[in-house]
Amino acid sequence: MNIVKNFRLGLLHVAVAVCLVPITGILNRIMIHEMQLMATLVAGLIVLPNLMSPLQPFLGQYSDHHPLFGYRRTPYIALGLLLCITGSVLTPMAALMMDATFWPGLAFSILAFALWGLGYNLSVVSYLSLASDMSGENDRSRTIAVMWFMMITAVILTATITGRALENYSSEALVRVFMGCGLVAFVLSAIGLIGLEPRNAQLTEQARHSVREAVGAVVSNPHAQVFFVYLMLLLAAILGQDVLLEPFGAQAFGMSVRETTQLTAIWGSATLFSLLLQGLLLSRFLAKKTAATIGAAVAACGFILIASSGLFHMQPLFILGIVVLGLGTGIATTTNLALMLDMTTPANVGLFIGAWGMADAAARGVGNVMAGAVRDVMSVTLGSPVGAYVTVFMLEALMLCAALVLLQRIDVSAFRGEQQKITTLIAVAGDA
Repeated sequence: MNIVKNFRLGLLHVAVAVCLVPITGILNRIMIHEMQLMATLVAGLIVLPNLMSPLQPFLGQYSDHHPLFGYRRTPYIALGLLLCITGSVLTPMAALMMDATFWPGLAFSILAFALWGLGYNLSVVSYLSLASDMSGENDRSRTIAVMWFMMITAVILTATITGRALENYSSEALVRVFMGCGLVAFVLSAIGLIGLEPRNAQLTEQARHSVREAVGAVVSNPHAQVFFVYLMLLLAAILGQDVLLEPFGAQAFGMSVRETTQLTAIWGSATLFSLLLQGLLLSRFLAKKTAATIGAAVAACGFILIASSGLFHMQPLFILGIVVLGLGTGIATTTNLALMLDMTTPANVGLFIGAWGMADAAARGVGNVMAGAVRDVMSVTLGSPVGAYVTVFMLEALMLCAALVLLQRIDVSAFRGEQQKITTLIAVAGDA
């Protein structure tokens, strides 16, 4: 696949990121800090895309076998992006309604966030399927790398621009920012999508697996079980801060909406730097498990620094903690993606990739809801909102330490040997 088509595919990933950043980088802070809504409720709304992720195998299979107007992916990508953009634009209006009249606003919020979540899942599975269709097996890693790089860059730019637009915060400015992001996402989607997929293209059959099959693959292999729990702990810890970093900055240091929005740009820049560092340099000298250990340990240090900033009321320490967390996140992301690909077998690649994807989605949901719930409970227990945030960040550091213990038990060779035995037993039983 040529670079132009790869870039256009990346624009679809960017469009989704442009819809995502205002929700997880602005609206979460507004709802928790300014509107004083429960962090558990906010986290529950924001993780709706993750709760809907089990729909992805069904949506992918449906688009495989039900082309529209001669296109297998384009109509589903277009519908998914429209739902994603529409839901994203509606979310601030729903939040403002919930602040004014809670129950009608909550009903509208569930609808808006559900539209966003459904659109997210439909568009993501469809454009990743298109990326797989259009790139050969040897080109897929490069294709995904370009899309990931473009997405992180878009996160940084979106956070920077929206932060400046909200320097003088008001509800009207908030709605305008979301509408502007929706318009940008729509334009990028059109540029990326129109004419990208060849009409009546022949689809290479690829096996898709249900959630039940993915769970069965993990349960049947003890080494896969360890890796699944490891991924859940690691990702729930690293991603559980998504909902709380900005409200913490506002609560602990009185940061403005613009200042807390820039936290996403700081984290994204550090993540992007470490992704490049790991991909271009560290991967040549360090084994995957060693690099994964370093990534998780650095991220844990980031959480400890963030928690310490709240204890000692030191804003520079908070910013340093976010940078360190971003560095650890970038290293952990690349190394664990490589480990994830190793923890498959040629005969069951799709099955185990589905299982690890399920772990990712579940961890994002569990991590965010857990962080919100702990913050709410500890805020009442301690009588200190800042102390509640500190508790969450220390808990996430401890989860990373537990993940590091499990990482030492992961053995790729043992996993493959066990899977080979399982495959042989199934084959023998089938012949009997």
